[in-house]
Parts: sequence; C-alpha cells; structure tokens
Amino acid sequence: MKIKTLIIIVLFSISFNIYSQDTINKKRLTIFISSNVVAYTSGMIMLNQLWYKDYPRTDFHWFNDNDEWLQMDKFGHAYTSYYLSKVLSKGFSWTGINNRKSAILGASLGFLYISSIEIYDGFSENWGASYGDLIANFSGSSIYLAQELIWHEQKIIPKFSFHTTNFPNYRPELLGTSLGEQILKDYNGQTYWLSVNIKSIAHINKFPSWLNLAFGYGATGMTGGKTNPENTIDNSERMRQYYFSLDIDLNRIKTNSKILKTVFSFVNIIKIPFPTLEFSNKGIRAYPFYF
Repeated sequence: MKIKTLIIIVLFSISFNIYSQDTINKKRLTIFISSNVVAYTSGMIMLNQLWYKDYPRTDFHWFNDNDEWLQMDKFGHAYTSYYLSKVLSKGFSWTGINNRKSAILGASLGFLYISSIEIYDGFSENWGASYGDLIANFSGSSIYLAQELIWHEQKIIPKFSFHTTNFPNYRPELLGTSLGEQILKDYNGQTYWLSVNIKSIAHINKFPSWLNLAFGYGATGMTGGKTNPENTIDNSERMRQYYFSLDIDLNRIKTNSKILKTVFSFVNIIKIPFPTLEFSNKGIRAYPFYF
C-alpha cells in the first residue's frame, strides 16, 4: 500500500540524511532503521491477514466514530501513540542522534506508524478512516514530544490499568472470550491514567521523587459502540468514570542494576494499584486498591 511504501521511504531518507554526522554510530543506525523496516512491514502484513483480509474492500472513505464507546477507544489510541513515540525516540537516541532530534523523529514516526492503520480502515467496507483516531494519535505523540522539548523529561506519564467485568458474557464475540482479548476489547474494564510527578512539576521537596498523583478516566455499562443492543444487558447505565489516586514512577527509583532499570521501564506503562476515589453519576466511591 502507498502509505507503507511512503513510511519505508521516510525511514531510509532519515538514515541517508543523518548518516554522515560524526556523532552517529553508523552500525547502530543501520540496525535500527533495518529492524524498523522489517518490523513495520511484517506488522502491517500480519494485521491485514488477521483482521482485514476476510472483509470486503471499497473505495477509501471516512467514518465518524467519535461518539462510540464513550471515547475509550480514543484514549487507547493516544496511549499507544505515546509509547510508540517514546520507543522510537529512544531508538534514535541509541544511534547517537541528539535528544531533541531523536524526540522529533520518534514522535513523528510514532504518529505515522499507528495512523497508517487508518488506511486499512478507510478501504474496508465494514469500517472507515477516523479523523478522531488521527487526532488521538497526534495527541499521544504530542504529549511525549512536548515534554521532551520543554522539560527534557517526562513529568506526565500515560498509564493503563484493567480489571475483568461481566460484560463480555453478553457479547463475547465483541468484547473478548479470553483474558488477553478482554484486555484489548472490553472497554468497561480499562482505565487510562495521567500520572503526574508533583515534585518535578511543583518543586515540592517534601514529595518523594518517585511518588505521583494519578488522574484516570474509564467507562462502564457498554455492550455496543453507541448503544447497547436489546437483550444484551439489564439495568446498566452507560456511564463515564473519573478517578483520583496515587502512583509510582518506577523510572525515578534509583538503582545501579541495568536489569531492574529495564524491568522498571517496561512495568512503568501500568498504573500501580493504590487507594482510589471514583467519581461518576452514582456519586463517589472509594477503593482500598484499584486496578
């Protein structure tokens, strides 16, 4: 597809433009660009085979899905785009490119990578390209890039948590049958967070450097995108939920162990369970631990 070819051309153009810089580790750059081309190409082919190939194709078209799932899917797009931008930025930095250029390149490619899925959607009769998804993708990449350019560190971190619900029992084909499927498909059990490092932002010395305040968004009562099909669920209101909690920025825990640093960096995409307050149409609810 044209977008796939374009992104591959962009990757090679980047390598040619920066290959001559003295600070660049040419071997690492070659490894990084080549692995990106292979991973992106194989990923798009696999996505087409697993998700799109059995559905009818049509002319490219747009579809407005902004009012579906109480926008939980849009938070998922922003979350994914943020971390894709971060990983790519770290990869460029590993090759010897300075942090500013790495952040710009990583965020730009992160946005292009995830947004290229909209091409598949746009040519699928069952779906359509979504400008809402593109805005969410851009927001996630921008959250990462803006912090790198302004603060040179990530003080506000998107995070994710999940708990199982009974809603997949009503529509398992849509909301998932296994735990792995439900984590991806059951929006009722997902919560997206912004974990804010207070000491770094407000310069409050009494705060431990690793302790964050966390603000979450979730939704419940959904067995369909816009409305719940009849006879799928009883006495359940489609409802937004807002959360306030504490969190830990594992990347700010000091350790000399490279293994622990790697583990902390990976686990840090997940919200650490803490006592939590939930605010919704039903009032305020307190949890001793919420995930």
